[in-house]
Amino acid sequence: MKRVKVALVGAGLRGINYLEYALQHPHELEVVAVAEPVRERRESFQARHGIPDELCFEHWNELFAGPKLADAVLICTQDKQHFEPTMKALQLGYHVLLEKPMSPDPLECIQMGEMAAKSGLVFSICHVLRYAPFFSTLKDLLNRGAIGQLMSIQHNENVGYWHQAHSFVRGNWRRKEDSSPMILAKSCHDLDILLWLAGADCTQVASFGSLSHFKASEAPEGAPLRCLDGCPAADQCLYYAPNLYLTDNTDWPTSAISNDMSYEARYKALQEGPYGRCVYHCDNDVVDHQVVNLEFANNVTAAFTMSAFTRDISRTIKLMGTTGEIRGAMEKNEIEVIHFNGKVERISFEDMGGHVGHGGGDMKLVKDFLNLVRADGKSQGLTSANHSVQSHLMAFAAEESRVEGRTIGMQEFADSFVVQEQKK
Repeated sequence: MKRVKVALVGAGLRGINYLEYALQHPHELEVVAVAEPVRERRESFQARHGIPDELCFEHWNELFAGPKLADAVLICTQDKQHFEPTMKALQLGYHVLLEKPMSPDPLECIQMGEMAAKSGLVFSICHVLRYAPFFSTLKDLLNRGAIGQLMSIQHNENVGYWHQAHSFVRGNWRRKEDSSPMILAKSCHDLDILLWLAGADCTQVASFGSLSHFKASEAPEGAPLRCLDGCPAADQCLYYAPNLYLTDNTDWPTSAISNDMSYEARYKALQEGPYGRCVYHCDNDVVDHQVVNLEFANNVTAAFTMSAFTRDISRTIKLMGTTGEIRGAMEKNEIEVIHFNGKVERISFEDMGGHVGHGGGDMKLVKDFLNLVRADGKSQGLTSANHSVQSHLMAFAAEESRVEGRTIGMQEFADSFVVQEQKK
């Protein structure tokens, strides 16, 4: 088996997690270079993978300035920093695995999809849920006609109250203009799964939602701008930062607040950085709950709910067909097939959570990408950019529907960006 050589652009948590595969399967994958502007992250990743100094770069421009040094590139930068390195990598002949979302700009998504179609290279998006045994089993059940003809889907992404506060109130994805709308940043996985399970193009989208809780009007009386500045509600507040980040557990999300995990460094991060702010006094503007209704060309309908207001981080789904229904809970690794004739089937999986990521999807995605690279682009796999453009446009349409209060026809919506591209 050919060992694939890859370079990483963006040594944040996602890139680090994906490339654990190289440490677990060194005969299959070798990491030969990294581009990361934060010195501590770059040096930590370099040491973990044994990368020589001359192949460690601050900026992706430096990595791409020299001769081609790998078979493929993993691009795991922040959302708004995806387009330029992706297009450059494809132009230079690198196969690309790109973290989702493709881009917060729909026109850039379309342009990347077009580049994927004409490059002849592997260009995959990290829609890891398609690779998770839970969702691949659901797809197989539908394909086998286990519940007859699929008619409708109910799907929930339960974000978790503390995850919302960490990532979407205090964290990097709190502002639409700085990253992406919530429906894209958090839920493009889910819209992609709905498109895949429905098995037909999306035709109409309608969406509703708002930022209702994490705002100044909901703050406890007397709450300061920062938790450490003497908050009178510290004993009752679910989001009191020291209770979240100054414990003995320095795994994620605590690992995101500072590159130094000493108590003193974390305390200083709460005094000065974004994660020490009161969740009711941040500059966040993305929604904390949203529903999206979708219609597909084969008359399947879907209702998707994304909500911050859940205790656990989980995904739950119900698929309704002409002869039965399927109920599933991803994090419990459980699927139940209820036939209308009274028969009930229960399918369970071994625990695929924790370090392997997204119900086992992370490592299966990387393995499939390596196989596609070895085949030199002769096939594009489950999550090619060609496939991903439509689910991204579904997310953009949902946001436009939410903001403008109208139903969006997908064909007209997609055509509008083609017109914009032609004008450019």
